[in-house]
Amino acid sequence: MATPQYGVVLLDIEGTTTPISFVHDVLFPYVTENIKQFLESRWDDPAVQAHVRAIAEQADKDIKSGIDLAVEVNLDEGSVSEIQHAVVENVKWQMEADRKVGALKGLQGYMWQFGYKSGDLCGVMFADAVEAIKQWVRTGRKVYIYSSGSVEAQELIFGYSDHGDLLGYISGHYDTKIGSKVESTSYTAITSDIGIEPERVLFVSDNIREIQAADAAGLQTVLSIRPGNAPVAPHAFAVSSDFTTIPH
Repeated sequence: MATPQYGVVLLDIEGTTTPISFVHDVLFPYVTENIKQFLESRWDDPAVQAHVRAIAEQADKDIKSGIDLAVEVNLDEGSVSEIQHAVVENVKWQMEADRKVGALKGLQGYMWQFGYKSGDLCGVMFADAVEAIKQWVRTGRKVYIYSSGSVEAQELIFGYSDHGDLLGYISGHYDTKIGSKVESTSYTAITSDIGIEPERVLFVSDNIREIQAADAAGLQTVLSIRPGNAPVAPHAFAVSSDFTTIPH
């Protein structure tokens, strides 16, 4: 279990602060069910066009890399409706494959922004995670988020949560732009960016490979055990299903 000497807490989201079911049963379907109408109604939005270009560039890389079933998005050929259809099919293919690429995460985050602001979406948080975050901040610790979801998507979940706006408790956000969550160098980069020694950072995640990577970088770790999380093989890491019991 973590020792109270840590000064920073670094939290994952999916399966850690937030149920996996919210991501897979609410957020992801919101995108697949609404993307066609979203593109049609906001096609001339410069932000949408930027996300579409990013999707097309990623599609080109995937095809050149020989990735099976990759869906081409050619912005130079076909009508607007044909291009929109290609984007829809590409996004659905990527989401079916549960890909974590930046182009997909960016478009998802932009769509979720409208969903949260309209009230169609509300971030779901584990109550103990919310209370633990508040306790950590009250005791002088800083809380950061590190998730495969874009920083923008992270801010939406915490800013429009079922426990109110929690962004005031969060000191910063990191996504995979800083590096893969299963590479120890990513955690070294985060602690360097924060300006703190790795051994004074507590990382909490439901993913054993992420825990192993953070441990290799010298961070303290706790494996999150939540309903719906994937089972993990026996290991030597501390675990928690109630973050308020983690030593503060």
